Amino acid sequence: MPIRVLIVEDDPELARVLQLELEQSGYEVITAVDGETGLSLFRQKQPDLAVLDVSLPGELDGFAVCQRIRALSNIPILIMTAHAVTEQAIAEGLNLGADEYLLKPLGNLEFKARVNALLRRARPLLSAHVSVYNDGYLQVDLQARRVHVNRQDVRLTPTEFNLLALFLQNVNQVLSFQVILEQVWGPEYRNELHYPRIYVSHLRHKIEPDATNPTYIHNEYGTGYRFIAQTPPRPTGTLEC
Repeated sequence: MPIRVLIVEDDPELARVLQLELEQSGYEVITAVDGETGLSLFRQKQPDLAVLDVSLPGELDGFAVCQRIRALSNIPILIMTAHAVTEQAIAEGLNLGADEYLLKPLGNLEFKARVNALLRRARPLLSAHVSVYNDGYLQVDLQARRVHVNRQDVRLTPTEFNLLALFLQNVNQVLSFQVILEQVWGPEYRNELHYPRIYVSHLRHKIEPDATNPTYIHNEYGTGYRFIAQTPPRPTGTLEC
């Protein structure tokens, strides 16, 4: 069954170009010109990935559609915008559940590469050494892709989950920015050095008792980050109290 992509874009020419680009790679593509239609198609067709323009006609803009899709699903969401992609804009999108930003006009090769990378990140990033982490406050099941913080279920985007999974697979080790980019985002992102900082900050707000004084994810200034486990790993591959 082909991978299904939903594109919500009110520029029919751009939507058609993106559709053809993905269809040539074997994807099934469905399109909508406004947020209401996009949400309806999402519910009917259950796509594997959503591409949303920020500026849409009608009552629902791309941010609103993103937020509603994220409330229903963990599929990757790519936001397209004609405005400058600032760290503040990326943070706003992350707060609503987006995984990625792209600035319009889009280059076909870059667009397809980012879609491929998002779909790749949506697949589990597993390790033979650690499958479950549990210190009583933070509980993560990598195979089930479930996260609980202080006994409450916490929903992470695919990118956030894979970032956390990478940390858990390398507990107490320093991970450089380059390693994080390569392992979580892929080679297409090797120059996006601001990405780890933005996403780590957002992940901290979801899992840390105090994001301003991190317990788990520590800065290694000028190098990268280190995840500090609160209990030592067991030989069986499970970290738990």
